Amino acid sequence: MSASPLRQVVPSPLARRDPTVKLALLTLVSLVALLVLDPVTPAVLYGLALVGVAVATRAPARTLLLAHVPFVAFAAGVLVVNALSRSGTLLAAAGPLVVTREGLALGVALAARTLLVGVLALGFVLSTDGVALMTSLHQHARLGPRVTYAVLAGYRMLEEMPREWTLLQHAHAVRAPLRRDGRPALGPRHHLGVVFGLLVVSLRKGERMAQALESRGLGLAPRTTWRPVPLTRGDAVLVVAVLAPLAAVLATSAALGLLEGPGTLTR
Repeated sequence: MSASPLRQVVPSPLARRDPTVKLALLTLVSLVALLVLDPVTPAVLYGLALVGVAVATRAPARTLLLAHVPFVAFAAGVLVVNALSRSGTLLAAAGPLVVTREGLALGVALAARTLLVGVLALGFVLSTDGVALMTSLHQHARLGPRVTYAVLAGYRMLEEMPREWTLLQHAHAVRAPLRRDGRPALGPRHHLGVVFGLLVVSLRKGERMAQALESRGLGLAPRTTWRPVPLTRGDAVLVVAVLAPLAAVLATSAALGLLEGPGTLTR
């Protein structure tokens, strides 16, 4: 069976921007979001980010919705844990379960922050080609070939993991015992076997990649760039388009007395 082609980045305004600039903006906004712990500010930022990613990547609504599933699940867990585990003003109680106002507010803040970082990461993945990312990091971030090629190898492996997972599921389903209705019995043991198989395949693939890079003398001599990734005015526009709304939302939230920081955790 031949390998399926790697994911192709759909042409979009965000796909034309420099990967290093996008990665720096993603890191900066994520760090700022870590310091914001009121429920309103990260929720507003998430709404703006969702609209921005949808427009800038031109991704179908179905793609964005499905990609949100793991982030929503994690955010829901964070919300429930904080709502039930923090002391404060009682809002509701059901037996041993007690929901407090402070816990619910903090849970909403952390959940919104999770969704914010998730949708920004999603926008980066949907609009960034692995080769362009490697080249840009080498050019503009001054990373050495060993680091940049390692980033490319890891990026490619992540892109291939969904296909590998599907293939392993089908392979294990063939050997699985059948239920009375003729369908394979896919229980926890089946999924554990698939996870273990994916781990083994990933380790073997990583080892082959490392050997291939070493055999080509990676990092032994200076290397030229085949297709440079230039910085353009569009990248400056992207920086302004991201940082200006971020600063405006933070300033407005602070002026309205809504903005809260890490001190909320010690209350």
